[in-house]
Amino acid sequence: MSETEITSTGAEGTSAAKPDRPTFLEANRRWLSGACLGLLAAAVLAVVVIVFSKTGVKVVLPLLGGLVMLLLALITVRSGSLEWLRGAVIPVLAVVTALIIGAFMIIFTDREVLAALGDFFQDPGTAIQLAWNAVKTAYVSLFEGAVGSPAKISAGLETWIMEGEVKAFRSAMRPISESLTKSIPYILSGLAVALGFRAGLFNIGAEGQFVIGGLCAVVVGYSVKGLPTIIHLPLSIAAGALGGGIWGGIVGLLKAWTGAHEVINTIMMNWMGFRLVEWLLREPLENVQGTHRTREILDTAKLPRFFPPPIRLHGGLIIAVLAAIFVWWFLWKTTWGFEMRTVGANPDAARYGGMSIGRNIALAMFLSGALAGLSGVSESLGLTHNMSLGFQAGYGFDSIALALLGGSHPVGVVLASLLFGMLRAGGTRMMSIARVPLEITTIVQSMVIVFIAAPAIVRSLYRLRARREELVPTTTTRGWGS
Repeated sequence: MSETEITSTGAEGTSAAKPDRPTFLEANRRWLSGACLGLLAAAVLAVVVIVFSKTGVKVVLPLLGGLVMLLLALITVRSGSLEWLRGAVIPVLAVVTALIIGAFMIIFTDREVLAALGDFFQDPGTAIQLAWNAVKTAYVSLFEGAVGSPAKISAGLETWIMEGEVKAFRSAMRPISESLTKSIPYILSGLAVALGFRAGLFNIGAEGQFVIGGLCAVVVGYSVKGLPTIIHLPLSIAAGALGGGIWGGIVGLLKAWTGAHEVINTIMMNWMGFRLVEWLLREPLENVQGTHRTREILDTAKLPRFFPPPIRLHGGLIIAVLAAIFVWWFLWKTTWGFEMRTVGANPDAARYGGMSIGRNIALAMFLSGALAGLSGVSESLGLTHNMSLGFQAGYGFDSIALALLGGSHPVGVVLASLLFGMLRAGGTRMMSIARVPLEITTIVQSMVIVFIAAPAIVRSLYRLRARREELVPTTTTRGWGS
C-alpha cells in the first residue's frame, strides 16, 4: 500500500471515529434563543402590566425570579453548551459544604442544644428538634440580613404600587442594599488581586493600597475648594486611584529592576502604609486634637447616594461595575492584557516572544494598586467622608480569598464579592436575632477558601471527576527573585 493510500485511510478512519456532530443546543440554538427572548419579553410585559394595572402585585417577585432563570437559560443557549456552568460546580459546592460545617458549629456552640445532646439516647427527638431550630433560626436570620424578608419585600412592593407609599418597600430593601454596599470594596480589592494573579504576581499589599488610596481621596476631597462636583469628585477619585497605584507600582518596579519578591515587599508596604497614615492622622492631618481624624470632605467630593436614608448604597457601585468591565476588557481584549497574561502563565515563553517582562510586572502592580486604591476611595468618599484611625477593615486581605474563589476572572470576583458582602451584612443580624457569634460567618468564609484552594477535597466528598483545567490558575509558584 502506498504512502498516499495509508494517509487517506488514516484520515478516513479518524473522521469515522470522531464525527463532527453538533450538540442539541448547537443544532437548535436559533429557535431556543427565540423562545427564551419571547419568554423574557412576555415576563417584562407582565411586570409592566401589573405595575400600571395594580392587580396581581404578589406575583411580581416570582416573575422577577423567572426573569433571572430565563437570562441564565439564554446565556446557556447562546454559548451552545453547559461548559460555563461546569466551572461554577466547585465554588457552589464549596459554599454549600462550608454552610453545612457552619451548621455543625452553630449546633455545638448552642448551650441549649448541648444540654439536650447530653440526653440524646433518652430523648433524641428533642435534641434533633432543638438543633434544627438553632440552625434554621441562624440561617434564616443570615438570609434576611443579607437579602431581606421576601414577605416584607412583597408587602412593601404592594403598598408602593397600590398606595404610592414607598417607605415600607425602602425599609424592606435595606438588607440587600447593605449587602451591595459592603460588596463594593470587596469587588474592587478582589479585582486588584485577581489582576495580579493573571500577571503571575501575588499582591498581598491590597490592604495598604486601600488605606493610601482612601487617604489621598480624602485629602483632595477637603483641601481642594471652589470646584463643581463634576470636576471635584472625579479629581478625588483619580487621586485615590493614583495613590494606590503608586504604592503598588513601587513594588512592581522593585520586582522588575532587582527581582525583589513581591510578597515580601507588599507585606512591608502594608505596614509602612499603616504607620504613615497613623502618623499623618495624629499630627499634620488631624482636624481636632485627640480625635485622630481628618476634616470632613466637601459635598462636591462625596459619592452620591441612590436613595434617601436609611439606605446607604452609593455611587461606588458604578465604579465597581465599570472597574470589572475594564479589567475584563483590558485582560482579554487588548494587546497589553494578552502580554500580561502570557507573562503570568509562562514568562520564559513571553520573553522568547519579545515581550518585556519588567514592563508588564510594573504595569500590573500599578493597575492592581490603583484598583485597591479605588476600593479605599469607595469607603472614604461614599460612607465615612473622612479618614480616621482604624479605617482599614480587612477588605484588602479578604481580597486574596475573593480572587481565588472567583477564579481570577472579573465575573467570578464580582459574584464572590457579593457572597462575602451578604455574609458580612447578614452576620450582624444573625448575631442579634439568633445569638450566634459573628465569628461563625468568618468560619464559613474560611472554609469556602479552604475548599476552593483545595478542590480535590470537594471532588472526593461529592465523587466528582477531575477536570483538565483548574478553576484557579497557578500563579504563585515562581522562585525567589524570578
